[in-house]
Amino acid sequence: MKPFDPRLLRVAPETRRPVVVLGLLGAGQGLATIGTAFALTALVVAVVRQQPLLIPALATGGLFAARGLLGYLLERVAAWAGAEISTSLRERLLATWATRDADSRPDRAAALTLAAQGTASVEPYVARFLPSLIIAAIVPPLAIVTLLIVDWPAALVVILTVPLLPLFAALIGMTTRDETQQRWAALSALSGHFLDVMRGLPTLVSYGRGERQVTTIERVSDRHRVATMRTLRLAFMSSAALELLATISVAIVAVLVGIRLTHGSMELPVAMVAILLAPEAYWPIRRVGAEFHSAADGAEALDAILAELEAEPTDPPAEKGAELAGVVRARGISYTYPGTSRPVIHDLDATATSGLTAVTGPSGVGKTTLLEILAGTRLPQEGTVETGQVHLVTQRPFLGAGTIADNLTLGNDAGHDAIWSALRAVGLDGVVAALPEGLATVIGDDGFGLSAGQRARLVLARALLSPASIILMDEPTAHLDPAATDAIHHVITQMAQTRTVIVVTHRSELLALADHHLHLRAPALVEGGEVR
Repeated sequence: MKPFDPRLLRVAPETRRPVVVLGLLGAGQGLATIGTAFALTALVVAVVRQQPLLIPALATGGLFAARGLLGYLLERVAAWAGAEISTSLRERLLATWATRDADSRPDRAAALTLAAQGTASVEPYVARFLPSLIIAAIVPPLAIVTLLIVDWPAALVVILTVPLLPLFAALIGMTTRDETQQRWAALSALSGHFLDVMRGLPTLVSYGRGERQVTTIERVSDRHRVATMRTLRLAFMSSAALELLATISVAIVAVLVGIRLTHGSMELPVAMVAILLAPEAYWPIRRVGAEFHSAADGAEALDAILAELEAEPTDPPAEKGAELAGVVRARGISYTYPGTSRPVIHDLDATATSGLTAVTGPSGVGKTTLLEILAGTRLPQEGTVETGQVHLVTQRPFLGAGTIADNLTLGNDAGHDAIWSALRAVGLDGVVAALPEGLATVIGDDGFGLSAGQRARLVLARALLSPASIILMDEPTAHLDPAATDAIHHVITQMAQTRTVIVVTHRSELLALADHHLHLRAPALVEGGEVR
């Protein structure tokens, strides 16, 4: 876990501008800090020696105003940079995962945690820790160089004691890294388990197992709570240690300057500058140590995000071109799920052209896996797949929180008339027209606000709008009533007149309408686990 990872600038070039702006503002603050020490010294000396105060007072006021303005700009730019970089990383992360097959992506719980809490935790890292780190890299060296010019004995004390702060901070950071990794693992477990429970809650309740999950979630949450409190305790203790070390170091400089000033071996202006600049050599490093704990999650998440973004891209899943429009060819494909030894598909050859092809077989035989391989979301370990442009309708198709029009035009640039034509084809035009906002009506995540039949028709309308010549559907009429099922079957057969439609189904009614039929059987295994 590094304080700053230069890979961020290489992997996400749009982050360079915010970082450069933060660096310039930090340099401005450093120069204003040095100038303020001299201006305040001049003002104090003028008061003591009863000299004119106008120029020192104006200089001091102007520099304090400049520091205040730079501090304000730094806060605003840091907040903007945090949001900008966090959003950019989230978009790049999701875009990267979208180009990978399912086996090359992290598991669902880890992906959810990284894309949600992970990218969000990068924001305080950028908005608070990164500006502190930049200032700590600029102000202490400027203060030490100035002290060397003004009073080398005071500078020597600072030079000997300042390195102790980064050393202690590094030792503390190593411990923080381990604690943060444990907390991050606990958070991932909590997120994944909670997501699984929420998705399976209706089933759990129907079998009387819902209450038991309360205890399980409580146990997982308690692990996260304990890990969080352990990290906070370490943060408070380490901040106190850094404060104590810096205070003792500044006190040594103050005592040294005071003794020399008392003996008359040091002038008041020099003494004032030394006393004012000494804390500035320690304060930025103390702040880095304090902010590091609040940004430790962001540093850990950033390392994981950059690792995902830098991972080698997977090979294209299938050959796609105009010459393959409406054609699906699978030759000798085999697929085994990671962590298992038994292939779910073995040495399968299949060809499909225009018309309706029904895929049947017992549960667990690999029907859904076959569609995912044909769509390119999974890569076969053996064999080749050649297809034209494909549109996949899964058992749980994506419907995001947004307008009906946004969900219908996902993956296509259909116009207003085409959208209404597709809705009319699936029998949903009357329902949408009756809504107060029509196509601009906002639906919730996973199509919340629509019935199961309406959601099925909506994704079918989106398939109609897709420019793809091949439509793959996985149980499109599951859990629908007979009337809705008949309507969907009619739309599918109409679509199959102009495209290649491959449908996984258990419905005998749809099988009867199919032009082609592919029945899958589980690969048989002999002793030792070899395929025959």
